[in-house]
Amino acid sequence: MLEEVERWLGTRSWAAADRPLEWLLAAKAARGTTVSVVLPALDEEATVGAIVTAIRRDLMGPRAPLVDELVVIDSGSSDGTARAAADAGARVVHRDDVLPRLPAVPGKGEVLWRSLLVTGGDVVCFVDADLRDFDASFVSGIVGPLLTEPDVQFVKATYDRPLDGAAGQGGRVTELMARPLLNLHWPLLAGFVQPLGGEYAVRRSLLERLPFPVGYGVEIGLLIDSLHTVGLDALAQVDVGVRVHRHQDGQALGRMAAAIYRTAQLRLSRGHLLRPSLTQFERADGVFVPRTHPVDAEERPPMREIAEYEARHAA
Repeated sequence: MLEEVERWLGTRSWAAADRPLEWLLAAKAARGTTVSVVLPALDEEATVGAIVTAIRRDLMGPRAPLVDELVVIDSGSSDGTARAAADAGARVVHRDDVLPRLPAVPGKGEVLWRSLLVTGGDVVCFVDADLRDFDASFVSGIVGPLLTEPDVQFVKATYDRPLDGAAGQGGRVTELMARPLLNLHWPLLAGFVQPLGGEYAVRRSLLERLPFPVGYGVEIGLLIDSLHTVGLDALAQVDVGVRVHRHQDGQALGRMAAAIYRTAQLRLSRGHLLRPSLTQFERADGVFVPRTHPVDAEERPPMREIAEYEARHAA
């Protein structure tokens, strides 16, 4: 590991418990910082309501007003995700109602990018909507350094990811794809324990300057681009314990890995893949059948280049 990364681990890696909530509230009030929490959601009826309830109960009440707005962006759920989120007290916005002049494409990154248009916080905190046994320290932990450390601009959550009850076995795409890519090509990012994690908080002033890969590549893309934009010392991570969520099957992970590789490849060469697709095989009626899936091949521009966003902030 690079000496600079070892130093970074000692100065920019914390635990959620390092910053008590009272400390964060005082820092927030002193600086007048506002905080938005965004949950991108697709068919998460079973979990989204409990996450919203915990954030509202622990971080939005009169005794602990850490979070100023809580928005669930529904990206086309076929279940009761929107209803469950609204019943729990979130503001629910449908992806297609944001920037309607620009037709939406499928993908998590698309939802995160559009969320900048319907939130107003100085700090934007993203939380995946499929988490189980959710604790509000996921939010307060990663927002904390942005309230207390003026030089920090981007904070990732780090945690253990159990798989089928076994500790440390989750994050298969991280270990097989993302970590090797980062260590080989962006070694300054080798200290991030969960580079693909969906829980991170970022200053709006940085987010609006970054392009957003529309699909699974959004996390690694934002991390790499933030490094190049603001430098390693502006990035940090906070240990929030254990992350329990729904795991995807091997083929879905393959598609995720392909999108992540494509995002990394673009940042290495700013070129284009000759064939932005991935063929996988499924057994059907005793034979292997090829299934070809497109690899996310689109990115949204920095939000500050969007006229509607510029007009809203000029008003």
